[in-house]
Amino acid sequence: MKHIISKASIALITIIFFASCAKKLDLFPPNAVTSATVYSTPAGYKAVLAKLYGTLAITGNSGPAGDADISGGLDEGSQVAFLRGFFNCQELTTDEAVCAWNDQTIHDFHNLSYTSSDPFILGMYARPIYNVTLINEYLKQAADATVAGKGFSAADVADIKKSRAEARFLRAFNYWVMMDIFGNSTFITEADGIGAFTPRQILRKDLFTYIESELKAIDADLAPAKTIEYGRVDQAAAWALLSRMYLNANVYTGAPKYTEAITYSQKVINAGYALQPSYAKLFMADNDKQKDEFIFTINCDGARTQAYGNTTFFVHAACGDDHNEYGAGGGWYGYRATSALANLFTDKTGTTDKRALFTTANYNPGSAAAIADISDFTNGIHVKKYVNVRSDGAKVSDSVGMTFSDIDFPVFRLSEMYLIYAEAVLRGGTGGDATTALTYLNKIRFRAYGNTNTIGQLTGADFNLQTVLDERGRELFWEGHRRTDLVRYGLLTTSTYLWPWKGGVSSGTAVDAKYNLFPIPAQNRNTNPNLDQNPGF
Repeated sequence: MKHIISKASIALITIIFFASCAKKLDLFPPNAVTSATVYSTPAGYKAVLAKLYGTLAITGNSGPAGDADISGGLDEGSQVAFLRGFFNCQELTTDEAVCAWNDQTIHDFHNLSYTSSDPFILGMYARPIYNVTLINEYLKQAADATVAGKGFSAADVADIKKSRAEARFLRAFNYWVMMDIFGNSTFITEADGIGAFTPRQILRKDLFTYIESELKAIDADLAPAKTIEYGRVDQAAAWALLSRMYLNANVYTGAPKYTEAITYSQKVINAGYALQPSYAKLFMADNDKQKDEFIFTINCDGARTQAYGNTTFFVHAACGDDHNEYGAGGGWYGYRATSALANLFTDKTGTTDKRALFTTANYNPGSAAAIADISDFTNGIHVKKYVNVRSDGAKVSDSVGMTFSDIDFPVFRLSEMYLIYAEAVLRGGTGGDATTALTYLNKIRFRAYGNTNTIGQLTGADFNLQTVLDERGRELFWEGHRRTDLVRYGLLTTSTYLWPWKGGVSSGTAVDAKYNLFPIPAQNRNTNPNLDQNPGF
C-alpha cells in the first residue's frame, strides 16, 4: 500500500484531529473523544501515529463549534498547512519562486520585506508547534509505564515502544524547521506538565543540540534503513536530517561540523539507495515507484489526504490555462520562477538537462523569462516539476475532480546526500575525498543528461563551491532547500548575488541581514512574554 494511513484509521484520525487544540495544551483530545478511549487499543495507537505523520500533509486547523482554532482565523490552505507554509518560506524568498497574488502580504516574502505581523508567518510559526504538541501527547501515552497496564500483547507493546522513536524523529524534524526558519523557538516536550502554562523559548544553538541528541538517542530504536513501510521513518531518515543539520551547523551554532556532515551523508549513501533513471518521474502522481531514491516522503493521496496545502498546492499554483498538462482540473495562476533559476540551465527546454522542467504549451521560458510585472502570471518561468499525472498512464485517485494530488513530497532523497558530501569536502570536512565527491556529482549529472558518461560530466577543474550551489539549484529546486542554501553561502540578503525583484526592485537589491531569519510573530510575543524577538524586527 502506498500510504500508511488506512481507511479504518482515517475516521479515527479525523475525529482526533478536529477534536484537538493547540492553544489548550491541557486538552487532548477534548469533547467526546478522550485519551482513555483513543489509547485503549493498539489500533488506537497506530491511528494516532498515522495522524502524526499526517500533520505534514493535511491541515486540521480547527475543532468543532466552540473549540479553539490554532489558525486564529487564517486561511486553511495558505497560512496553516505545513508543506505550503514551508515552501513559501524556503522558496518564495529566493530566486526560485515569485507569486502573482499581489493583493496579499505573501508578496513581501520575495521582496524580503516581511514583518512580525504577517499572517502567513503567524501560520507557519503555529504549525510545527501544533505538531509538536500532538507528538508530545503521544509520547506520554506511549511511555512504557503507561502502556504496561493496558493488557496489550508483548508484540503490541514492542511495536508501540518502537513507534516512540518515530514520533521523536517527527518532533525533531518539526523543531529543525523552527530552528532553520525562526532561529529561536517555543519549546515544549512531553516532560511539561498537564494544564495551562506559558511555554519557554529555546535558543537556536541549544535547539540544535537538543535535536542532535534526540536523533542520536533514537538510532537503535528506529528500523534499519530501507526496512520499514514506505512513508515511515527509519535510521536513514535520522542520518539524513543529521547530515543536513551538520552542513548548516555553522549558521545554526557558529561552529562548523562538516566532518560530521560527511560521516552521516555517507551512512545514508552506503545504505543501499539508488538514483532512479528518470528525474521527472520523481515528481509524478505515482512517484512512490521511485522509492529506492526516497529516504523520507510526505505522502499525499488525492482521495485520503485532501488538502490545499500539500502537493495539491504545488500543482495548481504553478499552472494557469495549461492546467491539463499538470493533471489539474484548474489553475491558480500563482507561482513562477525568476530567470535566475532558468539561467542555471544552458538549455532551458529540458532537451539536454532533463531537470529543466519549465516549458509548457502556453508558457515558453525562452520568450517570457523576464518579469516586468510580478502580478502578471504570464511573466516569468513557469515551473512544470510537479504534475498530478501517473507515469504508467493509469488514473489518479481524484480522477473525477482532478483537484487533489497523489504526488508524495520528497523530504530527503539520495541526490541531496551526494551534494552534502561534496560540499562538506570542499568546506574542509575530513573523512571524505574530492575524487569520491566528484563521482557523486557526476552520478547526478549522468541521470540529468540521460545517463551518458560524457555530456555534462564535471572534471576536477569544476569542483568548487559555486558548482555545488548551482548543482543544488538544478537538482533540488522547489523542494524546500534554496533559502537555507543561500543563507549558508551568504547570498540571501547581500548584494553578492541579485535576482529579479529581490528586495522589491526589478533588477534586485541587497536587503537588511535580519531577513536571514523570519521574525517571531507579534501575536505570539503578545501572549507569551518568554519569547524574545529576532534582532531587527
